[in-house]
Amino acid sequence: MGNPLLISFIAAVFSLFYAGILASRVLSAPKGSDKMQSIAKAIQEGSSAFLTKQYKTVAIVAVFLAFAIAVSPLGINAAIAFVVGATASALAGVFGMLIAVRANVRVADAAHKGLSPAFELAFKGGAVTGFAVVGLALLSLVFISLLFGTEDLTPLIALGFGGSLISVFARLGGGIYTKAADVGADLVGKVEAGIPEDDPRNPAVIADNVGDNVGDDAGMAADLFETYVVTVVAAMLLITVANPALIFVPLLLGAVAAVASIAASFTVRISSFSKKMLSWLSGKDEAGSVMSALYIGLFSSAILASLGFLFVINDSGLRLSAFIGIGVTIAMVFITEYYTSKRFRPVKAIAQSSTSGHGTNIITGLAYGMEATTLPVLVIIGGTLAAFFAGGLVGVAIAVAAMLSLAGMIIAIDAFGPITDNAGGIAQMSDLPADVRNITDHLDAVGNTTKAVTKGYAIASAGLAALVLFVAYLEEFGEGEGLNFVLNNPYVLVGILAGAAVPYLFAAFAMRAVGKAAGAVVEEVRRQFREIPGIMEGTAKPDYARAVSIVTDAAIREMVVPALLPVVIPVAIWFLLGPEALGGALIGVIVTGLFVAISMTSGGAAWDNAKKYIEEGNLGGKGSEAHKAAITGDTVGDPYKDTAGPAINPVIKVMNVVALLLARFF
Repeated sequence: MGNPLLISFIAAVFSLFYAGILASRVLSAPKGSDKMQSIAKAIQEGSSAFLTKQYKTVAIVAVFLAFAIAVSPLGINAAIAFVVGATASALAGVFGMLIAVRANVRVADAAHKGLSPAFELAFKGGAVTGFAVVGLALLSLVFISLLFGTEDLTPLIALGFGGSLISVFARLGGGIYTKAADVGADLVGKVEAGIPEDDPRNPAVIADNVGDNVGDDAGMAADLFETYVVTVVAAMLLITVANPALIFVPLLLGAVAAVASIAASFTVRISSFSKKMLSWLSGKDEAGSVMSALYIGLFSSAILASLGFLFVINDSGLRLSAFIGIGVTIAMVFITEYYTSKRFRPVKAIAQSSTSGHGTNIITGLAYGMEATTLPVLVIIGGTLAAFFAGGLVGVAIAVAAMLSLAGMIIAIDAFGPITDNAGGIAQMSDLPADVRNITDHLDAVGNTTKAVTKGYAIASAGLAALVLFVAYLEEFGEGEGLNFVLNNPYVLVGILAGAAVPYLFAAFAMRAVGKAAGAVVEEVRRQFREIPGIMEGTAKPDYARAVSIVTDAAIREMVVPALLPVVIPVAIWFLLGPEALGGALIGVIVTGLFVAISMTSGGAAWDNAKKYIEEGNLGGKGSEAHKAAITGDTVGDPYKDTAGPAINPVIKVMNVVALLLARFF
């Protein structure tokens, strides 16, 4: 197929160019009334303030690690690659978020014209993030490959480590922020004061809207950037051992899929075709038509990418492996939709349990969260074995690379969520007409589903990527004396137990951090209601900036220690117990991390949509006892699905990348 690095470079530039075109189209749309623009500006300022503080904190850690890598046997080349990875990951999140916080008000204004114009504008805003991530990931991989060559892949591993560092901080910090603001706003606003969501009288309402962007846009962008890069690097590592002639195939898969996703983006339209094709999955209402349009885009991307893979891969077994990777992606979408959509049994059962009280809502939600792990894990098992039988270890690597190649469209669908969520908030706070708010409500409902579905994809891809990284770690000891990696080795068993504890420890830190930060928000909202006369009557304006500042400081303060766990723990295990124990720890963190992440994200999303199901007028509707119980479930589920669960993804991968670097270090 010609020069693979040149082809990948062209695809990367094309993706970034297309993201720029979409951004200009979004920014050229009308911004609405002065009141709408004022609210949007507050969200923009809050988002920028948080990311600025977050990246200043991360920069300190990054500089220290870059220096440590430079003076270690890994060398200056690895340090440069580390900085490139961290910078590119940060840029992907920042660029996407800058557009998202400007698209929201334009989507709210476009809703005056109808559902289709608002939907198309929101998707374009999300696609900016998607194609920026893919373009920057491919570009950084090509740049490091050209700069340092591919004889020694250590710089590429360091590139992945740089992206991983940003990812864990972005996922965790953004998750703490978004859920602290959300929980704090709900506990005082909805429960104590009895005011609806996105009510301008709530002092935490702007912080809540800021959180949607820093968590679900910037956080997801950094997460999938890192997954994309480390998956390609791990695949290249395995292929180098098995068949060096195919080393650039993972890059070519990404390049082909990037172009396929750009072409598929033109199919994302609300049409009678999409409604007829996918109404069985998405429903026949307005929200269902929007979801169907997004799924048409995803499926079109998968089909076009699969056709492109035929020109990249000549071996029939490896072709089949690539198709298996695509199939795993589609299966994960369907499974997550089933467990988190209001149309299916799990969410309806949680809603029904709310009629019996708060306790039964929690019990049922936990039960379905646990159940939601089974089918995804079976799909991962089936996909891994099928890819292995089709193409061996290289086949597994190709399958995971093919799965990640759809990241552009997946991220576009995910970033659609915070844009529509913000658009609904702006419409509510600006007192736009009921028909406009009805449209933004439909888009917001779809956005909640897309965020859940893409989290399922992110977790599955993280698990499979970590498996490939683990095999690459073992391959590092393939020459010489090797590892005594057998289950009757006590160091391996101890390592498995130690690694298995990490996701639980990390999740505990994350949940506790949300609780502390939310407590600070609650106290501030109560203080403002108490000390600023006229807020509840609408005659006085709350101090939104104060609430934003409090939750920003709390999130930054609480994110540092847990974010460093996946870096420190593998180093400690290596030096205290040795490489066999660290290999066991990698298996342990993959297994429990996969289950904990799926359970938390699916369970949390199911709690959220059970509440929304009741708010639509079912089981007593808003204000009923069932609704109050569902709010409790949603409050518990919020940090589950948006903080701890998603942040486990980068934890799994960071530990594996650090292990790879240690294996090369010593």
